[in-house]
Amino acid sequence: MSAATVVSPESPVSEQLRQVTVVSKKFPTVFTAVTVLLLAIIGLAPRDGSTSFRLSSPGDLVEIPAVSAPAMPTAWFCLVLMAAFTVLSWLLWRRDRRTPWYLGVVFALLFLTAFLSWAGAGSSSDFPVVRLVSSSVLLAVPIVFGALGGTIGERAGVVNIAIEGQLLASAFVAAIVGTVTGSPWVGLLAAIVAGGLVALVLGVFTITYRVDQVIVGVVLNVLVLGLTSFLYSQVLVPQAALYNKTTLFPKVEIPGLAHIPILGPALFNQSVIVYVMYATIPLVWFAMFRTRWGLRLRAVGEHPLAADTVGIKVNRVRYRALVIAGAVVGMGGAYFTLVSVSAFGKNMTAGAGFIALAAVIFGKWDPIKAALAALLFGFASALSGAMSIVNAPVPSQFMLMLPYVVTLLAVAGLVGRSRGPAASGTAYVKE
Repeated sequence: MSAATVVSPESPVSEQLRQVTVVSKKFPTVFTAVTVLLLAIIGLAPRDGSTSFRLSSPGDLVEIPAVSAPAMPTAWFCLVLMAAFTVLSWLLWRRDRRTPWYLGVVFALLFLTAFLSWAGAGSSSDFPVVRLVSSSVLLAVPIVFGALGGTIGERAGVVNIAIEGQLLASAFVAAIVGTVTGSPWVGLLAAIVAGGLVALVLGVFTITYRVDQVIVGVVLNVLVLGLTSFLYSQVLVPQAALYNKTTLFPKVEIPGLAHIPILGPALFNQSVIVYVMYATIPLVWFAMFRTRWGLRLRAVGEHPLAADTVGIKVNRVRYRALVIAGAVVGMGGAYFTLVSVSAFGKNMTAGAGFIALAAVIFGKWDPIKAALAALLFGFASALSGAMSIVNAPVPSQFMLMLPYVVTLLAVAGLVGRSRGPAASGTAYVKE
């Protein structure tokens, strides 16, 4: 750590105003570690050949030809730039200045370019950039909804460890209701209700009975996992045609926008739930920071006693926030069985709720930043599929654990200074 102290010379020592600025060295440390990692990869395992990147799909408004780059020169060039950014980050730290966030974005893009160039060297297949972007968006959808729900709950003062359980319960209910009714819309509505009900159970124990919020969240996750696994084996598997064969939401193409190179197919040729996600992100942000409800929500999460003093019903606000958050998470659960696949599978959420919780922290309890963090984790998951297409010399086990590695790095290394709502995790007892 480094500290700078500013002292006013016009006041006595006892009255001097001291301002201490503490600059974290997490950014330069992570920069150094990633640069050394890339150096080890391309230095110890050089590869011959070029890597070709496919940047458009047939039918795009402008078809961009594939770009081919020599693998090792491109990787070494990016490595040199990354080393320069690392030195710059350390110099900024020595001068008590923070590393700008955009420098981290450029650094990450350089690492990604270098790694993909090395991984795809000599492959007969083009690296599918369009597919990578599209898969990143799709894999991020349930994480985004989970992160938005987690942000709402924590802003109200309730730590929602049960996001995983809410996603799983919503996916299960959406599969059954969607199959029985034959309508994905009814399945989506049922998933929203299921997410809200799990959140309501969380609220009863944490708000009314003041049980430890982390313990209740963990118990709910285990309970939902056990219950859905039992019903899946006893009901869904024997009678799959009756209860576990949903009608998926069709893709809706937005004319013109869907044919923009790279981003068009990923963003504007998607199902209804994806478009709902686009609308939900700014809506949650606006409600949280620009409405009376949002002001009360943040008040009970920061200082519930002060909020109570001015007439705000703290527990009522927390209950409403949890149910709304559960409904939002429920839409993410519906994605699994109404968009991704047409049947429920045991533990099909595969930890998405926990990654969503990490996205809340990474996004510093801001809806937009949490959604962007969720997109990062979705990209990490999609990268493993893209690696298999070009036959990259990376063990499949490593690629499977990549999203969780990114989660750890993001939360522990790249967040910097972050502080959650002051009353988050604390039950309110009216005096």
